[in-house]
Amino acid sequence: MAALPRVTVWNEFRHEQSHEDVRRVYPDGIHEALAAPLRAAGLAVKTATLDEPEHGLTDAVLAETDVLLWWGHMAHDEVQDAVVDRVQARVLEGMGLIVLHSGHFSKIFRRLMGTTCNLKWREIGERERIWVIEPGHPIAAGLPEYFEIKPEEMYGEHFGVPAPDTLVFVSWFEGGEVFRSGCCYQRGNGKIFYFRPGHETYPTYHLPVVQRVILNAVGWAAPSGGPQVQYGHYPEPLEKVEV
Repeated sequence: MAALPRVTVWNEFRHEQSHEDVRRVYPDGIHEALAAPLRAAGLAVKTATLDEPEHGLTDAVLAETDVLLWWGHMAHDEVQDAVVDRVQARVLEGMGLIVLHSGHFSKIFRRLMGTTCNLKWREIGERERIWVIEPGHPIAAGLPEYFEIKPEEMYGEHFGVPAPDTLVFVSWFEGGEVFRSGCCYQRGNGKIFYFRPGHETYPTYHLPVVQRVILNAVGWAAPSGGPQVQYGHYPEPLEKVEV
C-alpha cells in the first residue's frame, strides 16, 4: 500500500491579520481551515506562511512535501524569486501543486503556465454552480453531478491559461458568466490542479463538498512512485557497443 502523501499548506496569512471580516470567517487563518480536514483524513500536514523565513518553504520542508497547497492574493509580488525557483524545481521533480482561487496570479502558477493567468471578476456574493464534466476523474470521486456555493466571488472567462490537460469542473455564476474552475496540468513529473472557489470573506473552505474536492486533489496530485529519471551525461550504454 502506498504511503499517505505528506502535505504542506501555504498561505499568505495577511488578510486574516488586517481584515476583521476575514478573521471572523477564518480565525486561525485560511491555511488552518485547509489543513484541518486533511489532518482529519489521516494525512500529515504542515503549514507555512509568507512572513516566515524563506516563506516557510525551505529546501528541507519541500523535500518532505509530496503535495503543496497554495493560497495567495494581496502579496504575490513579495514572494521571493528564489523560493519560486525552489518550488518549481520540486514540481518538475514530481511534487504535486494545488493552486487555489486567487493563487492564479501567484508567481509560481504564472511561471508554470507561462501565460498571464488573467480573468474577469466581480464580488457581489452571487451563487456559483460547479458542474462536474469529467465524472470518472479521481478528483470528482464521491461528488454529485453539480454543487452550489453561495456567496462566492465571480471569476469569468476568458481565463488566460493554457488549455488544461483535463478539465474536471466548469462553473456557472448567477450573473451569467462561466469559468473553467477545475484545471489539471502536468509539468515535468509533477501534477498541478487549479481550483477556483475560495474568496477570503466567504466560508467556502468550511464546506464539506469543497473539502472533499481538495482531499481528492491531494490524492491525485501526489507522486505516483514511478521510476527516478536520469538526465544529462549517460556514459554507460545498456548494451555492448562495438567501436
